[in-house]
Amino acid sequence: MSAVTGVQETVAALRREVCALHEQLIRYQLVVWTAGNVSARVPGHELLVIKPSGVAYDELTPENMVVCDLDGRVVEGEHAPSSDTEAQAYVYRELPQVGGVVHTHSTYATAWASRGEPVPCVLTMVADEFGGEIPVGPFAMIGDDSIGRGIVSTLRASRSSAVLMRNHGVFTVGPTAAAAVKAAVMCEDVARTVHIARQIGEPVPIAQHHVDALHDRYRNVYGQPGQPGQPGQPGQPGQH
Repeated sequence: MSAVTGVQETVAALRREVCALHEQLIRYQLVVWTAGNVSARVPGHELLVIKPSGVAYDELTPENMVVCDLDGRVVEGEHAPSSDTEAQAYVYRELPQVGGVVHTHSTYATAWASRGEPVPCVLTMVADEFGGEIPVGPFAMIGDDSIGRGIVSTLRASRSSAVLMRNHGVFTVGPTAAAAVKAAVMCEDVARTVHIARQIGEPVPIAQHHVDALHDRYRNVYGQPGQPGQPGQPGQPGQH
């Protein structure tokens, strides 16, 4: 099989996968109308696959997913790519271990973002999935790589796979696009639970040594070997 044929088959498979993963955003009620997107890195190549801009979810097909280079320029596709393309391309350039990026405006997590407030680590699920609080990134305008710069600078100071971009919404990353979707689902779930807890009283933080132990167990012991984020898979993008 030639190198060109190999790239074409990889891109075709990622188009199918990225298209199908958008169904999960709807299933878990993380998006409305045409907002939000999933993207995936093309392994071994300076390319990504991403949702087209402004296309309804029930009109998405593998064929209308857009292939771009890591500067956000369209390489293949008949549609304009998501307005987040340059931002996500920046993430892929700066964090080579990231294989997938997801953006949502899910209700509860975005409510935290609108307050500029991180989701505190008061649940074992937060410790497991995010290794500590879910941090807040800076306000940034849409349309260039400004959001990407905020995502990268925030995640580099955290073990989290999610960042709440101030006054905007949620961006999650993972070693695969599926892992990034999982992080988006988990982010919304814990944001909702912690919000409800705060209506009753002040949630109790988990001690740091317990957070570290929970996160390590979740990354290295929990689940089946070979699953995204499980034994044999790359870790999170943070430095801690």
